[in-house]
Amino acid sequence: MASIFTKIVNGEIPCHKVAETPDYLAFLDISPLAKGHTLVIPKKETDYLFDIEDNLLAGLMLFAKRVAVALDKTIECKRVGVLVVGTEVP
Repeated sequence: MASIFTKIVNGEIPCHKVAETPDYLAFLDISPLAKGHTLVIPKKETDYLFDIEDNLLAGLMLFAKRVAVALDKTIECKRVGVLVVGTEVP
């Protein structure tokens, strides 16, 4: 069964895209904790983030950095942070 993130990647569930590459997607959280709260995910479905290939994980961090830099320039905030959460989304 496809995860909610796979459904978002496939366009089955709408999202507000912030950035996208062939391997990664960044989109606004539907229940943001702060202005600009953005989720950054690999498009390849995985149960556990650290099971993905090293190059895909490294690329994800570089993509997240590009998104963070853009958000920092766009949204008035003290700081942009990155949090890795590997929990299931209902």
